Amino acid sequence: MGGMDGKHPDYDHLQRAAKDHLWMHFTRHSTYDTSDVPIIVRGEGAYIWDANGKRYLDALAGLFVSQLGHGRTELADAAAKQARELAFMPLWSYAHPGAIELAERVAGYAPGDLNRVFFTSGGGEAVETAWKLAKNYFKLVGKPMKHKVISRAIAYHGTTQGALSITGLPMLKQQFEPLVPSTFRVPNTNFYRAPANTAGADDTDVEAFGRWAADQIAVAIENEGPDTVAAVFLEPVQNAGGCFPPPPGYFQRVREICDEYDVLLVSDEVICAFGRLGHWFGAERYGYQPDMITCAKGITSGYAPLGAMIASDKLMEPFLKGHESFAHGYTFGGHPVSTAVAMANLDIFENEKVLENVRDNEGAFRSTLERLKDLPIVGDVRGDGYFYGIELVKDKDTKETFNDEESEKLLRGFLSKALYDEGLYCRADDRGDPVVQLAPPLICTQEHFDEIEQILRVVLDKASTLL
Repeated sequence: MGGMDGKHPDYDHLQRAAKDHLWMHFTRHSTYDTSDVPIIVRGEGAYIWDANGKRYLDALAGLFVSQLGHGRTELADAAAKQARELAFMPLWSYAHPGAIELAERVAGYAPGDLNRVFFTSGGGEAVETAWKLAKNYFKLVGKPMKHKVISRAIAYHGTTQGALSITGLPMLKQQFEPLVPSTFRVPNTNFYRAPANTAGADDTDVEAFGRWAADQIAVAIENEGPDTVAAVFLEPVQNAGGCFPPPPGYFQRVREICDEYDVLLVSDEVICAFGRLGHWFGAERYGYQPDMITCAKGITSGYAPLGAMIASDKLMEPFLKGHESFAHGYTFGGHPVSTAVAMANLDIFENEKVLENVRDNEGAFRSTLERLKDLPIVGDVRGDGYFYGIELVKDKDTKETFNDEESEKLLRGFLSKALYDEGLYCRADDRGDPVVQLAPPLICTQEHFDEIEQILRVVLDKASTLL
């Protein structure tokens, strides 16, 4: 595997221009007053290289995106071929073959009667679309008061005004308020932090905890009034907070509650779809039937931007009559180049048995990460598939977490830079309790798991002596 030798020839110019002109996302720009901006210039397989020629293991798949890894020329060629034939055509009353064929293919993968695919540019737009459809649908079927949304504490669903309103992270929302009203939070499925008396007599019954957490959705619906609640938005494995898998039976109980109150179940799979959990969709892995799925990221492995909202036949039915239409859309939703890349991406998934690779290796990934439990700072290792969070604690016996000042020093003062310096690109985050998140490309095998564990061991061992 080739690398780069030395510094990028335009390095100094790129640094100046980045600091003077580029507004980076979710970034403290003051961080770079006295240090260089990391500039990534190339990728190959599970690795990326910076402008200094240094190699890093991409243990976050970019941002839960690069399922097939970097440097897949087949995907680049598919994009170029499509751009030569038809570079752009919107889906506003017109169609093009790429969107038609991809919609058919995605509907074929989706569970049950989720046969209608509405393309967007990305995940946040897919969430916006799902909420708008839920409200529009209930108005058309004679239940116009149903408009409210229930989601979980700490869950992240996007940054647009509606998606941010559904998001359960107060610190991300405060500077943008007032947001879209009528969203409400219920407990998430973090069993490690399960409230007392929710997990059986000895606080170890994960199924009892799951039943309790699901039942809180029914409580919230009753509190708001069933005639006003339109949808529940849930990720199969909740991302923010550090990878909370669902307890056994959780989604089955949620489905019962949604059916009882005529509330739509939206499975937000922007991260979890397209192999992250070893299946096309997380709903398939956990055996539940949503009314809508939102997805993006892995549908193209990041080689072009694309998202989708997949809806059941029931939700489409009112729009097939008379003068009705769903007055909603995006310029770049279902872009011809993006749909061509998605089709080529899914071809590789099938030809190279990518889903099977995840299922075959997920146990090894888990057991490799669980070796880190011997470190005093590692409280919990949780997740599924190729999607894991490692929660960091001050005291393993009491599960005592870090205060805000300590968390700041640990994560942004030490861990983020130390992991990067050691050659590991991942996420050290404290949306909730401090965690390290890992979601490597789906092509990774034991050699990559060992490299992740070895780097984490070195850095976390040092971190445990800091505070």
